[in-house]
Parts: sequence; structure tokens; C-alpha cells
Amino acid sequence: MKAVVQRVSSARVLIDGEVVGEIGRGLAVLLGVARGDTEAEAWWLADKLVGLRVFDDDAGKMNLDLRQVGGAMLIVSQFTLLGDCRKGRRPSYTEAARPEQAERLYESFIAAVGSQGIPVATGRFQAMMQVELVNEGPVTLIVERSPLT
Repeated sequence: MKAVVQRVSSARVLIDGEVVGEIGRGLAVLLGVARGDTEAEAWWLADKLVGLRVFDDDAGKMNLDLRQVGGAMLIVSQFTLLGDCRKGRRPSYTEAARPEQAERLYESFIAAVGSQGIPVATGRFQAMMQVELVNEGPVTLIVERSPLT
């Protein structure tokens, strides 16, 4: 499982001009599910992201997590994160999970974040979406967990 995580002051997802998910301060997460990923990876990653200390404390140091700042998480499924660009010019997506498995684990990740008391907004699985956000900092991280680690 791979996530691109951005600290945001606001973020939203639109489908055909309609807002389907929106948050204020928090984390915008683009989530890629790989072949072989399991529920364990989904729950591990959710716990990791909720606990990431990427928000400033009173001294201006990144020392606070999502819960401590009362933040929310916008979660968008994005299989292209698993694109392999090492050969040729067209990315290979052979490492991405099949849609049925990816959707199940995407939903598990959402549930795992929500179970920790974090407000969650989402995109729509397999939809063409526009994601708008204001990256605060900017702070952007790539966090991944493979089934082998």
C-alpha cells in the first residue's frame, strides 16, 4: 500500500462539478493498493497516518498529529501510484491490485481511520475526479507498507 500524504488547510474532490468530499485542516491522502496487500496493511497505514506528527505546535515545530489539531482526512483512491515507469514511456500497472481487492482495502482503510475518531471525506472509487487542495507548508510525504515488511 502506498500513500501520498499532504498537509492541507483545505481539500475537496469534485465529480462532474459536484463536491463529493471536502475537509478543512487535515491530511489529503492519495491511496494506492498493491497486489498482495491485506487488511493488516490497511490498518497499519491508517494508524501511521493518523499518528503522523506533521502539524506545528506552539513553538512552530512539527510535533502534533491529526487528533491533536482536530483535523480531518480526505481519502482518494489512486491506482496510478503503483505505476512503474522504469521501462519505456508508458507506466506499467501490473503491481496495482485488481479493482475488487483495491476497493475492499480502500474501504477498510477508510473504516480504520474513522474508527480512530477522525472525520473522513472521500472521493468515489474508480470515478474520474478533480482533487483541489491547499498544501500547507508545503508538506508532502510518501508513506508505504508492503506485505513483506
